[in-house]
Formats: sequence, structure tokens, C-alpha cells
Amino acid sequence: MKFKKTFIILTIFLILGILLFIFKDQLLTIIYPRTYNEVIKQYADKYKVDDDLVFALIKTESNFKSNVESNKGAIGLMQLVEKTALEVAPDVGLEISKEEMKQELLDPKININIGTKYLSDLIEKYNCLELALTAYNAGIGNVDKWIEQGILNFDGSNIEKVPFKETNRYVRSILRDYKIYQKIY
Repeated sequence: MKFKKTFIILTIFLILGILLFIFKDQLLTIIYPRTYNEVIKQYADKYKVDDDLVFALIKTESNFKSNVESNKGAIGLMQLVEKTALEVAPDVGLEISKEEMKQELLDPKININIGTKYLSDLIEKYNCLELALTAYNAGIGNVDKWIEQGILNFDGSNIEKVPFKETNRYVRSILRDYKIYQKIY
């Protein structure tokens, strides 16, 4: 009786393994979607950022939920804080008042436009993807201070030394998802 039960369980796992192997690409596209594909491609091309990176960032930030707000006040798909969005909006040709910004950031197109431009600016500033992602999460001031203090190297080669655990996990998560998006698509 015990042998029969073990055999059935092993058979089920074998069948599941075979199905996962056969349908792994379909499963990966469910786990790593390309939601908002046209909008992301539009702004990724405009600001010269790899669209797979934008997808990975959005997956980590909001998991493609456009109406989310963090406990720190970050809003929308790319989890932008109003202060940053107000600084970047004029650079993308948007005139949005402080009073309107929160509501506007819930619009996927506006959020992706501002967020992708901001990411592009950070990549240009640091000339290092790891530092740009760290600044996206922890802020430019913190990253500049960490570089000045020698905590982080200007080339991002010791990114694992980011003092904030959440930011450390954040950067690793995006870099992992970025590689997965590149592999799938």
C-alpha cells in the first residue's frame, strides 16, 4: 500500500515536471508579462532605455498595477514620488501642478513617460546601471554620499555594499528580472 502511494506521488511529480518543461515558455510569459507593451516601447525608444529594463523595473515596483501607492507616497506603475515627478515632468513636456500630480501619476502613460525619462537620466548621470537603479530606489543624494564616502565604487562594482537592505534586494531583483526578460523576449 505504501509503495503504491509513493508510486502515484512520484508519477504525479513526473507528469508535472514534463508539463512544466513543455510549457515553460508560456508559464514564463505569464510570470513576466509585457503589459503596457506599446507605451513602454514608445518611451523606452524615446529615452534610449532598454524596454526589458523598464519591464523589469515595473514588475519589481508595482507588478504592473497602475493604481498602487506605497506607504512612502510612491505612485503608480513605476512608483514615482511626487517631488521627483514634478522635477522631471517639464523635461518630457508635461505641465502638471503639484495638486494634480498624484492623480496624473495613476495614468499609465504619464507614469511610464516620466519614470522612463527619470531612469534614463539616472543611467546617464552614473553611467552605471547598478548605481542608476540604486538611485532610483534610495535617491540620488544617498548614492552620491555613498560614493563620496567610499561605500560604493563609482563603477558599481561593489553594489552589494548598498547600506539599505531593501535597496540591495531591489537592485538584485531588477537585475535578475531584466536578464529573464531579455532571455524570454
